[in-house]
Amino acid sequence: MPGDKSISHRAIMLGALAVGETRISGLLEGEDVLATAAAMRAMGASVERVGDGEWRVHGVGVGSLLQPQTALDMGNSGTSTRLLMGLVASHPITASFIGDASLSGRPMGRVIEPLSKMGAEFTASPGGTLPLMLRGASPAVPITYRLPVASAQVKSAVLLAGLNTPGTTTVIEPVPTRDHSERMLAGFGAQLSVEQGVDGARVISLSGEAELSPQDITVPGDPSSAAFFIVAALIVPGSEIAIENVGLNPTRAGLIEVLRQMGGSIEEVDRREVGGEPVADLVVRHSPLKGIEVDPALAPSMIDEFPALFVAASLAEGRTVTSGLEELRVKESDRLAAMASALTMAGARVTEHADGLTIEGIGGETLPGGFGTIATQLDHRIAMSMAVAGLVSREGIELDDTRPIVTSFPAFEAMLDGLAQGELAQDGLAQDERAQ
Repeated sequence: MPGDKSISHRAIMLGALAVGETRISGLLEGEDVLATAAAMRAMGASVERVGDGEWRVHGVGVGSLLQPQTALDMGNSGTSTRLLMGLVASHPITASFIGDASLSGRPMGRVIEPLSKMGAEFTASPGGTLPLMLRGASPAVPITYRLPVASAQVKSAVLLAGLNTPGTTTVIEPVPTRDHSERMLAGFGAQLSVEQGVDGARVISLSGEAELSPQDITVPGDPSSAAFFIVAALIVPGSEIAIENVGLNPTRAGLIEVLRQMGGSIEEVDRREVGGEPVADLVVRHSPLKGIEVDPALAPSMIDEFPALFVAASLAEGRTVTSGLEELRVKESDRLAAMASALTMAGARVTEHADGLTIEGIGGETLPGGFGTIATQLDHRIAMSMAVAGLVSREGIELDDTRPIVTSFPAFEAMLDGLAQGELAQDGLAQDERAQ
């Protein structure tokens, strides 16, 4: 699998704030991460590719980011935008953020609110969207902020702003979200503590005016990218694949837990730790799946994997019910509406609700397909999920645009085609043997 996107973003950003050379191996080289690299270069850091997935970052130090001379183009990357807004918010610089049509429709108010409390000033487009201009505060004001919505991006933006803020910045997280920022901040030498509050919430406190030390970072394989191949192997009869070096951070592993509850055969081999993150190889075998009611408490740990899960649910026996997924409506697309429409066009039985989907599985049969071209809505995960659905459709599935896939997984189409061709070759060999 390509490197984990969340970790790749953070490795470049924190490397750019450390004094000295940070070495990164296994970096995801998709367009989203490259947008982060370009932004850090624009603010004074040296970010260079020295080989396949091998990068070197020479940082400028916390508090020493430079004024960018042009607008920071975030492309399609919400993570780049929100986390970089946090970095800039406590530096004495002004930066303009722009992005593509999809990103320009995504809400930034959830980040603007806490960063404004810290002293940053914003001029945003109507609705709190891009393009926007941010004027950082120096010195910024430390805050204690309770997240109103489960969002690792908002949490990370506040913590990153806290790096150059005097005093202690605290984020209270009622529902745990991915903790890559906490792990990596501690690894770079920031003074950070994580405790449990009286109400069970996670309380994350960061001491400001930090001095970060450069690191050697190995990025584990992206579990969100692995999700598509896990689902493909489970639903295509006769499949058995091994997926190497998959990050299994417990705040990211919800999909595997849900698929196992549905009856999926997913075996962990050689569990180990890489760069402070739990990692294993996964062996996935075709399995008859059964529909379940998905616990909404698992949503933060698999929020990006629901489009792939919806495909698996379409092939399961019985009903799968999901809820608590309002966040999916403000991703690269409205993923609830997009997947309901796409799967219905593929022949699945889907009911859309305000906060989730109910899917009546077809019990291991193939999807009919062939009902027209599916709109991916500039969303890489819609495109990849429906490409997987095409593997189990009688008439095939046609997508209007697969170009957004390069934002997170440039090799996806070639890898999926290679696996499918391997299956076809085995079928052909078996037919030849029967003929003889």
